Amino acid sequence: MNPESTGNSRFISSAQEGPHRDLEALLARHMAHPFRKPILDYNRAAYAAAMAARDAWRPDAPLILDAGCGVGWSTQRIAETYPDHFVFGVDQSVDRISRGKPLPMPANAVLIRADLVDFWRLLAESGVRLARHYNLYPNPWPKIGHLARRWQGHAVFPVWRELGGEIECRSNWHIYIEEMALALTQLTGQPVVAEPWQTADPMTPFEKKYLASGHELWRCRVSLK
Repeated sequence: MNPESTGNSRFISSAQEGPHRDLEALLARHMAHPFRKPILDYNRAAYAAAMAARDAWRPDAPLILDAGCGVGWSTQRIAETYPDHFVFGVDQSVDRISRGKPLPMPANAVLIRADLVDFWRLLAESGVRLARHYNLYPNPWPKIGHLARRWQGHAVFPVWRELGGEIECRSNWHIYIEEMALALTQLTGQPVVAEPWQTADPMTPFEKKYLASGHELWRCRVSLK
């Protein structure tokens, strides 16, 4: 059994009691100064392979990004839910992507091993606009000093606005979703709120594990059409 799907998950422990007080200022700096870190060749190759897979299926298919797809449960589900879209499931972990390969992945989906920091920027550089953009149960980095490692505090975060689409983020840490909602509000100018989330049909092994462990789940969403 996949250990991520069992009900033995610890609750997140953090000295942080609410959204980080430095989030607004940090994001403002990132929005004012574009991220210039060089893009690595292996990520360019992964991006090219992803686009080639989409073009081989249907070049004009709307794109959905499953960011941090893990073993691909969510990628598979999203592709089945949106059969006229093409889905990129992207994760930087070779182990997780490899474990995902036995899944019966639909023809309109592909799993790609790449660093999301580069993959997001490559999409933006190519002028790609996403139809949907999922960020399901990212690493919460719960220590107070870890703000810049959370996606909402990372220098790459402003690129999300360029990609557009229907953005949805889920977490079992309320503070993470509160921060994400605040960051998306600041980034897009639209009001975004954190809301409780419940499901009887988990999309990822982590979602299944957290539900089995009695965790509260949270999400936030915004439309950037």
